[in-house]
Amino acid sequence: MKLDNKDKSMLFSNTSLPDIFFTEYMPEASGDFIKIYLCLTFLTKYDKDIKLNDLSKKLNIPLNIIQASLNFWEEKGVLTKKIDGYILNDLQEIELHKLYSPNITLSKEKIQENESNKFRAKAIECINNTYFQGIMSPAWYSDIDLWFKKYEFDEQVMIQLFEYCFNKSALHKNYVQTVADAWQKNNIKTYEDLELYYEKYDKLNKIKKEISKKLRRYSPFTQYEEAFIEKWVVDFGFDMNIINIALKKTTSKSNASFDYFDKLLTDWNDRNFRTSSEITEFLEKSKKQNKNIKELVKNTNYNNYNQRKYSNLDDLYANSKK
Repeated sequence: MKLDNKDKSMLFSNTSLPDIFFTEYMPEASGDFIKIYLCLTFLTKYDKDIKLNDLSKKLNIPLNIIQASLNFWEEKGVLTKKIDGYILNDLQEIELHKLYSPNITLSKEKIQENESNKFRAKAIECINNTYFQGIMSPAWYSDIDLWFKKYEFDEQVMIQLFEYCFNKSALHKNYVQTVADAWQKNNIKTYEDLELYYEKYDKLNKIKKEISKKLRRYSPFTQYEEAFIEKWVVDFGFDMNIINIALKKTTSKSNASFDYFDKLLTDWNDRNFRTSSEITEFLEKSKKQNKNIKELVKNTNYNNYNQRKYSNLDDLYANSKK
């Protein structure tokens, strides 16, 4: 691999980096990737061939990490691959190109509308001052403007998006966009939508802890068990009082599972039960009915006839307990 640049005396030479590297590129790179980039930047001043094996030994970084780093910086446009090596591109030129390339998807009317949107400008400035200490990379401005259009978030939701990612120590574009995608799927556009979303998932998390406690689970729920609980709480709208009735029925089942709970709760949802009292009343009736059937079988000579086959769902209530 060869890196071309002017030769200077090392004693009087300096290696500088544009500030855009620290705001735009460094947050998304791993420590080893940054270390490799800094070394390459330093070596560009010396017109020598650089072998990847030698670079690996010099930096004490495995060869596969060196190659992964080169691929990463190439994808970011920082490096350009040539036949005999790489060229380190000017980061400032890259960002200027992003900012001033024509955006053919926006009409003049839309641009004027965005420029006149004072509330949006204040929201972006708030994000800059609060989460970037006033030195937000210029590329973030265009990304935030794009996300306003794509997700149709109001200004408060956009600020809360950055608040959430900042608190997760994951303030980089891929993560921010992943969270934004999730919020969009949950139909979040306004701050009121976001509050309802938080309330729903606060309730979900509390119920998960309660279920874990009731079942004496010391290991995390599996992905499928998580999906079952979300279905009961979010889709069906059941609270812990209703779910607890299903959990109590494990006393009559030696091998009760989440599939068993799901059959019960899905049946109750299909019957449009919404309160624990409705379900308790239904179970009492089922218990009484099953008792009457047993008495009828006991007191008559039904053994000479083919017994009626009940569905699996009926079996769920055969040994109902309070």
